[in-house]
Amino acid sequence: MLVGYMRVSKADGSQSTDLQRDALLAAGIAEDSLYEDRASGKKEDRPQLVACLKALRHEDTLIVWKLDRLGRDLRHLVNIVHDLTERGIGLKVLTGQGAAIDTTTASGKLVFGIFAALAEFERELISERTLAGLASAPTKRPPRNSASPWHPWASRIPKSATSAPNSASPARPCTGTCHRPGNCAPTAKSSFPGRWAAEVRLRRWTAR
Repeated sequence: MLVGYMRVSKADGSQSTDLQRDALLAAGIAEDSLYEDRASGKKEDRPQLVACLKALRHEDTLIVWKLDRLGRDLRHLVNIVHDLTERGIGLKVLTGQGAAIDTTTASGKLVFGIFAALAEFERELISERTLAGLASAPTKRPPRNSASPWHPWASRIPKSATSAPNSASPARPCTGTCHRPGNCAPTAKSSFPGRWAAEVRLRRWTAR
């Protein structure tokens, strides 16, 4: 039995499957054996594709207009064909770059074997790049109190904001408005301006 699958990326009606439908019907597929999806080829869980794969039986053949109608990810395509092969189901592509794929023939199986090898090669490259990136990454970050600043903005922080106060530096004289008396040196005036003003008034009153 021949089963056809067709797909367009947009679901807003701006794309039509008429060209695919005519090609599949011309290949001898019955109208009730056609499955149609309106979704991106990157999605693996397309509802009509799932229904189409479930409907296929042993010695059936799945026919698509172009290979990218079935999917755009090479690994996904390889997994689909492996599953179909194990179930005794063939895959045939009518046109496009994958037109030589026909797993019902020996030459078609050879072509798809090359596709599968490329997918495996791609997986190995991704794995090697991941391991190389992990090996080149720093094993640990310098501690915060190390001599070399670990933060990229550490050079922009003024030294006065990070250095400890110098205990040997002379204390500033109190002006009466300081809220941290411990940082000021004692003067003739009291550290509390209100009390000093009261003492001045008392001295003036007793001098009369």
